[in-house]
Parts: sequence; C-alpha cells; structure tokens
Amino acid sequence: MPDRGKGEVALIKKRSLLGFVGPGLITGAADDDPSGIATYSQAGAQFGLGLAWTMLFTFPLLAFIQEISARIGRTTGQGIAANLRDSYPRPLLFATVGLLTIANTINLGADLGAMAEALKLLIGGVGHIYVVAFGLFCAVVQICVPYGRYVTFLKWLTLSLLAYAATLFVVEVPWANVLLRTLVPTLSLERDYIVALVAVFGTTIAPYLIFWQASEEVDEIALDAASRALLLAPDQAPAEIRRIRLDTYSGIGFSNLIGLCIIITTALTLNASGITNIETAAQAAEALRPIAGPFAFTAFAAGIIGTGLLAVPVLAGSSAYAIAESLGRPVGLGRRPREALTFYGMIAASTLIGVGIHFSPIDPIKALFWSAVINGVLSVPILAVTMIVATQSRVMGGLVLPAYLRWGGWISTVILAIIVISMLVTSFV
Repeated sequence: MPDRGKGEVALIKKRSLLGFVGPGLITGAADDDPSGIATYSQAGAQFGLGLAWTMLFTFPLLAFIQEISARIGRTTGQGIAANLRDSYPRPLLFATVGLLTIANTINLGADLGAMAEALKLLIGGVGHIYVVAFGLFCAVVQICVPYGRYVTFLKWLTLSLLAYAATLFVVEVPWANVLLRTLVPTLSLERDYIVALVAVFGTTIAPYLIFWQASEEVDEIALDAASRALLLAPDQAPAEIRRIRLDTYSGIGFSNLIGLCIIITTALTLNASGITNIETAAQAAEALRPIAGPFAFTAFAAGIIGTGLLAVPVLAGSSAYAIAESLGRPVGLGRRPREALTFYGMIAASTLIGVGIHFSPIDPIKALFWSAVINGVLSVPILAVTMIVATQSRVMGGLVLPAYLRWGGWISTVILAIIVISMLVTSFV
C-alpha cells in the first residue's frame, strides 16, 4: 500500500466515521426544521411538560415508517414515486406528487422566513434580503456541489441541533418530573390541547421524509461502486438492513430527543413565566432572551439557521425526486445537472417559489397551517400505499417486510388516520 500523508489518513478516518451514518440521520435531523421548532416551542409554552410524552410515543411510529421507506429504496433501487409509477394508476401518482410538492414548497418558504428572522435577531438587517440569500445558497449548494461532499455537509449540519440540548444547561431542570411527564402521558379533551397534540404529530411525521429517505438510499447505491440494489445483490441484504436500521433509529432518536429538549426548555422558561403563545421559532428565541439569558437566545436562534440549512434542501429535494421519478426522468444528487435537468430544475423552482412567498400577500402563518393540513391528509394514503408496495413480493422480491415492520407500519397508519381525523375535526368544527 502506498504511503499516505497525515491529511489523507485523517480524511479516511473522517469518512469512516461519517460513513457510519447516512440518510437516516439526515432525515431525522431535517424533521426538526424551523417549522417543527416553532410547533415544539408552542407546545412547551402553552402546556408546559404536558406534551413531553409525545416525543417518546412518536419515536417507534416514525422509526418504523422511515425504515420501511429506506428498505424500499435500497431493495428496489428506486424511490417511492418511481415505485408508485410502476404499480399504480397515473392519476393517483400525479395527485399524490402534486399535493406533496405544494405542501413542501409552502413549508420551505416558511422555513426560509424563520431562518431570515433568526439571523435578523442575531445581527440585524433586512429579513427579505436574508430570505433571498438563504434560498440562493441552498439551491446552489444542492445543484453545484458533488454529492459526496454535499452529503458530508448535511451530516455536519445535523450538529446544529445540539444547540437545543445546550439550552438546558442554562435552566434549572427538575429531571424527576421531566422523566415522569415523558413516560406517563397527560391527556386532555380540551380543544386547544387536541389541536396542539395534532400539530406535534403532524410536524413529526411528514410525507416528505418518506420520499427523501428512500431516494437517498438510491443515491447511496450510486455513491459506492460495490453497492447494488438488493434485488440484484441479495447477498448484501443482511449488512445493509442492519445499517439501515441502526442509521434510521439513531437518526429518529436524535431528532425526537432534540424535540424533547425544545419542549423542556420552553416549558421551564416561557410557560413558567406566563408566555403561552408562540407562532414562530424566531418568536421563541426572542422570548427566551430576557428569561433564560443571552446564551439560550443565541443558541436557539443559531439552531434555527442550522436546521433550516438542512431542512430546506430536503424539502426541495424530496419534491424534485417525486416529480422527476413520476415523469420517468433521471434523478439523483450524484448526477451532474445536465444529466438530470428536470430533477435539478425542480430543486431550483421549488426554492424560488419558496422565496417568492415572502414577496407575496400570502400570510406565512396561514400558509404553514394549510401546509400542515395537506401533509396530514397526505400522510395516510402515502403510508398505506408504501406499506402495500413494501409487502408485495413482485416489488420487493424475497425482501418483503418482516412481521414486526408489517404490524408496526399498519399500526402507524391507523394512528395517523386517527390523528388526521382529529386534525380535521378540531380545525374546521
């Protein structure tokens, strides 16, 4: 073996460490986007520790869903939309992808706005300029940076979520009470509590995560010359399924732990001080400053920017994968832009429209509400179809879902259906 310099050895070690995690970590971290941070902040501010249990309860639901998604991508070598295209009527495919794209674009716009407001709180300036700058940066990096480097960039961005764990060091935490409220659900039939509960579930379990992780598993195959779709190389299945499970469960666990930290922080500061109404993540950061001090404020605001830089590309990317796959066009962040014009064009278009929302008369808070409604309604049929695909041997070969995932996936689907019905009832009645 030829001699290697210290820098090359360090790079190999770094790649080895980062190679331990992948699509599951990025997907989990992207779930804590600025819109999600706002939801968790509102939950903590309004109900104290009353909704802390949701972070534990949603962990297995989301973990099952994302493992199923990852298995489909790694086994078939195709994303969710491509499998839908091959197995279901085109009207169903186009309706699903259309609603997903609308919800993602609105959510993307809301996240860009939250990032801009957070930066404005930190350094001052004009929010609209920051929206344009963040949107341009996210699109350019996603389109122009080679996939291997881009994925490494996303993995390092997940560390920005640690800002919310750090805020716990500046508040006095009654750990015994926190543990009790996390393990033992506090339920209420009050309308506001049900609305908040639905909001937490809705922001935690979102369709774009399903599309993104499956497609990223496909891209991971292209990144490694020795990897192939498991249908073509079943001997790789045991090791890859173990990796998927570890990657997914650790990523979702990290995501929900950070969500719990946000609920705890806002419960022990904002709720304890009588501040119970938070509409955006930036408002939560601003409200923390006089109560928890400048460190908590800075960490909270900086975390919004970091998570937004991670979530915006995931939102734009999941839409691009879905649209290009449904049209049978080449997809993949590992391809050069000229090799996948539709795919990269949709990334640019989604980001541009998200930026444009801030220069329109659309109320971003109302837009985010309707995005959550669409996501909630869409999640049930998407998950049901995903379960059908993952349990068909003609699609998955000999790698159909094992019993625990079949049961876990369908139970998750039923629970999500109940949540959607609750959301519709509490929103429109």
